[in-house]
Amino acid sequence: MESNSQGNQENKKGKSNRGFASMDPQRQRQIASEGGRAAHEKGTAHEFTSEEAREAGRKGGQARSESNRSRASNSSNLNNGSSNISGNSSER
Repeated sequence: MESNSQGNQENKKGKSNRGFASMDPQRQRQIASEGGRAAHEKGTAHEFTSEEAREAGRKGGQARSESNRSRASNSSNLNNGSSNISGNSSER
């Protein structure tokens, strides 16, 4: 039993040799390509029109911009708070 628990602990620390992410990148591309081909043959693959692609890119850009603004706002609030604390300690 001890060797079994040691093996589990080692897997948690190191990289697992199981799963898609642990495969070599060339094999990952090959599997993904097969899936894409199968979807096109079946007729269930979605092909973006240029308008759909433009809209998706616009939405992604907006989301990213909002995230950056939020992060910057939080950062400046933290900086303002810390400068007030340090300002109070230097007045003493």
